[in-house]
Amino acid sequence: MSDVDLRERIAALMPQAREELSELVTIRSVADPRQFPPEECLRAAKWVADRFAGLGFGDVRLAETADGSNAVIGSRACANADAPTVLLYAHYDVQPPLDEQAWHTPPFRLTEVNDRWYGRGAADCKGNILVHLTALRALGDGVPVNLKVVVEGSEEQGTGGLESFVPAHPDLLRADTILICDTGNAAVGRPAVTVSLRGTVNVVVAVAALTSELHSGVFGGAAPDALAALVAMLATLRDEQGNTTVQGLPNTQVWPGAAYPPEQFRHDAGLPNEAALLGDGTVADMLWARTALTILGIDCPRVVGSAAAIAPRARARLNLRIPPGVTPEQATAALVRHLKEVAPWQVRVTVDVETAGHPFRAATTGPAYRAMSDAMEAAYGTPMTELGQGGSIPLCTVFANTYPEAEIILIGVEEPLTLIHAPNESVDPEEIADMALTEALFLQIYSAARG
Repeated sequence: MSDVDLRERIAALMPQAREELSELVTIRSVADPRQFPPEECLRAAKWVADRFAGLGFGDVRLAETADGSNAVIGSRACANADAPTVLLYAHYDVQPPLDEQAWHTPPFRLTEVNDRWYGRGAADCKGNILVHLTALRALGDGVPVNLKVVVEGSEEQGTGGLESFVPAHPDLLRADTILICDTGNAAVGRPAVTVSLRGTVNVVVAVAALTSELHSGVFGGAAPDALAALVAMLATLRDEQGNTTVQGLPNTQVWPGAAYPPEQFRHDAGLPNEAALLGDGTVADMLWARTALTILGIDCPRVVGSAAAIAPRARARLNLRIPPGVTPEQATAALVRHLKEVAPWQVRVTVDVETAGHPFRAATTGPAYRAMSDAMEAAYGTPMTELGQGGSIPLCTVFANTYPEAEIILIGVEEPLTLIHAPNESVDPEEIADMALTEALFLQIYSAARG
């Protein structure tokens, strides 16, 4: 099918894409039963399964994973038994809405504002599910490859359900190429593949200094203060320029790919022009090539209601992003050792590791990568670029280890303006259309290249 025919078909399918994305966004599929009913995730899983079943995936089913979430799994064979197999990935679970008062539109209702569609999951990652559906509908019976699909149900929680399921069922998802649709372009209309992902280590560090609160006037000055100790410890994790300074971890790596201009980063992040940018490297170095430590939360007395008392205990939740070349084991050991070594006043320190995920670096020399480059240029009218991503998708490493011969390509609709994981998440519908065209063209070009 020609590029023109596919483009026209996708344009005609966009009203259906909007209607279905609206249905899917309405489902509050946060995979955390402490916040939302588990039935919401089950509704989303069944919705996704029904749509792929309607596209000829005859064996679609829900597979329960180790964390209790349901992954949607299915396959569809083409007429050519020798055709390559492509696995399509996305996830239907979403981040919680956070502060609903910060949203300009209802978080679980798809709302159009200034030609963008707003709603939690509109981009991450329900918009990418619609990319798959729209691309396959445009191709109709002309899909020239064998297809498999897996749509995950707990990716945002990082509990690893699918990560343990894949190696336990290696033949179920085996493919020649895996399309991970959970990243995005450099900007709207600027096509890109993500070739590098940072890994992650989450820890909770707890400090204990006293058995109970003590009057700050009577005992302050001599009695150790757990909160002050924690603050001092956290202050050692960054230098004056903002570089992450965990002892034993490198922080001078350089990003070898496309630059991320500072003015573009400020625009994407919503920073004023005079805002300082952290670190002594380029923006791309700091985001994609180096470790980055973020303090996610601190447990301590609230300002309102606090008393004139020394805090006996305090704790913080930390997130360490690690680039390719650093393993989670190395990073965890270094972070734990650093925190314990810098603790002052002989306070008691414990560090509990919550999660750890490997970084990922994609191969870029195979036929699928070349086919994706051609497809993106044809769809967008401009050459494809390579990006890194500060975020983590630990499943990529699991796929790479389980299927070492497979090409793994990361694409999607989540360009910087989508504000994924934040209030007012949105998607540009043109990105859904253009990425659906990209995927449809890729399947044709890749099939022809594999002959």
